Amino acid sequence: MSEFRFKKSSYSEPNGECVEVARNIPRTVALRDSKRPGGPVVTVAPDAWGAFTADLCQRQP
Repeated sequence: MSEFRFKKSSYSEPNGECVEVARNIPRTVALRDSKRPGGPVVTVAPDAWGAFTADLCQRQP
């Protein structure tokens, strides 16, 4: 398995509750719970991640 390099959002809570994202593997975006770094990793296509984050940006006040 490839080695993902996860990054936590600058918007994350001080107590560490956040989703971490890794984009260092071509054609893959990996996601994990920052509270469980050894836990499961979900992978999605970059287009799917882009559509998800674009939708989030549209919903912000």
